[in-house]
Amino acid sequence: MSEQITAGRPIRVVLADDQDLVRGGLAALLNLEPDLEVVGQAGRGDELDDLVRRTRPDVALVDIEMPGIDGIDATRRIVEAGLGCRCLIVTTFGRPGYLRRAMDAGAYGFVVKDTPAEQLAQMVRKVAAGQRVVDPALAADSLAGGIDPLTERERDVLRAAADGGSIKSVAAALHLSAGTVRNHLSSAIGKTGAETRYEAARLARERGWI
Repeated sequence: MSEQITAGRPIRVVLADDQDLVRGGLAALLNLEPDLEVVGQAGRGDELDDLVRRTRPDVALVDIEMPGIDGIDATRRIVEAGLGCRCLIVTTFGRPGYLRRAMDAGAYGFVVKDTPAEQLAQMVRKVAAGQRVVDPALAADSLAGGIDPLTERERDVLRAAADGGSIKSVAAALHLSAGTVRNHLSSAIGKTGAETRYEAARLARERGWI
């Protein structure tokens, strides 16, 4: 896809959100704009790359918490595949850690769902034009919140442990030894200031680190 939007045609948009009502509402609002056209929708994160390949949109509006894979990983897939679609994260969860992870994954913007419709439409236009847009309050919180201290492996172990699995089951799922899992959990517990692995997972999730 060309880096420039073809003059005279609407900006093509797809939506990825697991809540039908939210997704439908966003589609209706954006379709009211004469220069925007919603050309596809997905209810799962792992459906987004196929949707983008089929519809060739300019911009994808992507929720974070979805079945399949989350919106941040879905964004990373789009970017790594070189599909020419820019992703704008639109989420209920305005957590600083999510913002950092989303931008690291290649997202062009990050806004919360209570953003006014006119403002959201303008953000879509800016992203289509190659500009980056971030909710100002969230950006300030991100700067004040410090850097995510967890390693990628520690995040993987915390996600697996959060569901209550045993050390042995977590190790099997991640193809690690039980000792390695214990070491990563111990490190993550220390970095989050938690007392248990479940509390560490909860705190990391609240901060948007996992």
